[in-house]
Amino acid sequence: MKEFKSIDNILDFAIKDEQRASDLYADLATRISNKEMSKVFIQFSQEELGHKKKLENLKLNSNRASIFEDEKVQDLQIGDYIVEVKTSRNDLSYQDALIIAMKEEKSAFKLYSDLAAMTANNEFKQMFLMLAQEEAKHKLRFEIEYDDNILQEN
Repeated sequence: MKEFKSIDNILDFAIKDEQRASDLYADLATRISNKEMSKVFIQFSQEELGHKKKLENLKLNSNRASIFEDEKVQDLQIGDYIVEVKTSRNDLSYQDALIIAMKEEKSAFKLYSDLAAMTANNEFKQMFLMLAQEEAKHKLRFEIEYDDNILQEN
């Protein structure tokens, strides 16, 4: 884990990571032949931009009160046991794109969980935990898609 000197460093890192994730999903949407999944990747790209906006707002105004839901998100753990796929390939299959997405969301979940553990500021902690839950939901969505359309076919 990168070492951060301030909460602004943490937020800057997370903001850049959300932009990177949004760009990845936008790219995957253009490179996958499954039109329905292409729409899902576009939606996830927009959701990652929403996360970025939340982080930017938190950075601008750390004094506002926040209310966060505490929700347990199911984890099928499918993404934990599949091999990595190179995102630079131009011949990504539907399965490859789902693997990339699951790994991306698992990584984002871990990032936000770790960031929550690193801060003593309750508002930041709650924001990071909420974002971790969002990323867990994204991972679950891709795991369900993988289970329904890849594992069921094999």
